[in-house]
Amino acid sequence: MRLAKFLAHAGVASRRAAEEIVREGRVTLGGDIVTDPAREADGSLEVRVDGKPVRAPEERAVWLVNKPPGVVSTAKDTHGRRTIVQLVHAPGTRLYPVGRLDADTTGLILLTDDGDLANRLTHPRYEVPKTYIAEVEHGPVRESSLRRLREGVELDDGVTAPAGARQIRAGVLELTLREGRKRQIKRMCAAIGHPVKKLSRVAFGPLRLGDLGEGHVRRLSPAEVQRLRDAAAPPAREPG
Repeated sequence: MRLAKFLAHAGVASRRAAEEIVREGRVTLGGDIVTDPAREADGSLEVRVDGKPVRAPEERAVWLVNKPPGVVSTAKDTHGRRTIVQLVHAPGTRLYPVGRLDADTTGLILLTDDGDLANRLTHPRYEVPKTYIAEVEHGPVRESSLRRLREGVELDDGVTAPAGARQIRAGVLELTLREGRKRQIKRMCAAIGHPVKKLSRVAFGPLRLGDLGEGHVRRLSPAEVQRLRDAAAPPAREPG
C-alpha cells in the first residue's frame, strides 16, 4: 500500500493532505524520513508522523442502504420494530448507523463498524452535505420561500445554516444540508408553509443512492470509502 494511502486509511488525514505531510518530511518509515508519498508501507516497518506512531489501518466495512419506510435507524429498538442494522447480513461485524432518518423517511443511510469515520461524517465541523427530495404540501413553492431556505430559516433552536434548495417540479424540492438537526428538513419546510408529505435522502457526501432498490444494500468499494474519508477529513495543517 502506498504510504499516503496508508496514512489516509489510518485516519491521519485525507489522501491529498497525507501526500503533503509526507513531502514535508514529517513521516518516518522504520526510523528513516520518507518524502515520497508513493513509497510502499506494508506494515512491517513502523510508521510515525511528527514522531508519533501510526497504527496500521484495519479493514473497515461501510454499507449503503436504501431504507424503507417503517424501519428505524438504530442498532436496537426497545419496541421491537425492524431496525436498519437487520437489513445487512454481516456476521461478526458490529455495525452502527451513520446519523439517523425518521421512521417514515426513506433513502440513503450508511452503516459502518468505523466509529471515527461515522463521527466525522455526522459532525457539523466537517459540513458533509446530505441531499433530500421532499414532496411538500401547497405546491408550487414560491421563489421567495426557496430563498428563505437558502438563506436560513428561524427555528426554535436557532437559525439554520444556508441550504441548497431548488424546485424540481411543482411541490417537489431538492434540498441539500450541511448540518444535521433533528427533523430539520420537515421543520424548515413547515416554517415556510409547506409541510413535508414524503421525504427521501438521495445523496450523502460523494455518494448517491442511484438505482439501488428500496430495502436493498451494497457494500462500498475501497475507493468509495476513501472518497467518504476525504469528504470528512480535517483540514491539512498549515506549514510552519
